[in-house]
Amino acid sequence: MEGAVTALALGALSLLGSAHARATFAGGCFWCMEPPFDKIPGVVSTTSGYAGGNVVNPTYEQVASGVTGHAEAVQVVFDPGKVSYEQLLEVFWRNIDPLDGAGQFCDRGRQYRTAIYYEGDAQRRAALASREGLERSGRLPGPVVTEIAPLKAFYPAEEYHQDFYIKSFRRYWSYRAGCGRERRLRELWGPSDRPRSSVQSPDETVSSAFETQKTRSTGPTVMRSPCLSSCGPSILRPPR
Repeated sequence: MEGAVTALALGALSLLGSAHARATFAGGCFWCMEPPFDKIPGVVSTTSGYAGGNVVNPTYEQVASGVTGHAEAVQVVFDPGKVSYEQLLEVFWRNIDPLDGAGQFCDRGRQYRTAIYYEGDAQRRAALASREGLERSGRLPGPVVTEIAPLKAFYPAEEYHQDFYIKSFRRYWSYRAGCGRERRLRELWGPSDRPRSSVQSPDETVSSAFETQKTRSTGPTVMRSPCLSSCGPSILRPPR
């Protein structure tokens, strides 16, 4: 029964326009993985959610506890005529620490692992070739531990997580800075080699995001950190 429900969950997400495709990446905190993709020409939407686990329709609390096997992930809907899957892979790599198999930055645990969840053989081959190319390049000071696995189901996260960097951008940047994400990414990739969108100031990020996402509801401001334990600034949970 669970397999059937999982299949339905994935099938329901396949109702895309014929001109659109989909890519799913896990890169630690999903709040931080939406902005780099949102500003790429050809990206239609990004959705924070959960992938790679064994529980149907998990809640944030379940995923954060580490018992469901899911990773925080972002699903990107894009126009292949304007941006390729290979280009999205490049954006992905330069916004994660692919050497860390125990989490990302201050967020520790398998729920914050990095992964590429492919759909179809073309994405699988592109993901493998991209990872192998990165390893052969000698660019990084260690082995790449990012997983590559088929996408079995993707479950959108609760609404208050969607577009968090727009809804509560100063709290988002406070968390991001406190978590050490920017510092580590600069160590790995260098400031000039990373997409400009991922190193913009809070005001630049929000201004650009509003220009590209006017069709998406920003909803109420929320106060929540994705961290399981204390990491960076303390951010209060919203009432349930």
